Amino acid sequence: MQLRGFVMQLKPGCAAEYRRRHDAIWPELAELLRQHGIYDYAIFLDLTTNRLFAVHKVGCGYDPERLRRHPLMRRWWDSMADLMEVHPDHEPVAHDLELMFYLG
Repeated sequence: MQLRGFVMQLKPGCAAEYRRRHDAIWPELAELLRQHGIYDYAIFLDLTTNRLFAVHKVGCGYDPERLRRHPLMRRWWDSMADLMEVHPDHEPVAHDLELMFYLG
């Protein structure tokens, strides 16, 4: 098991819609993430900066490159591109964070 944290940027005024879309996450997307070794996934929002902080655990089968290329993942990113800072291909701009402390 590895713990991974990263930050992304939400556009101003998009918090409610971001939450709504994640509350209705596509079941097939949730399953895809699990199949690719991602579990115990949470995203937090800093209301003062619109910065999203995500943390999840990864295990067997975690292959971020393979997940990035999956058509379902690409479709999800396309559906979220209007709410957050993204690259030209709609992949969210994400910055990895260095784990400094973990109390398991």
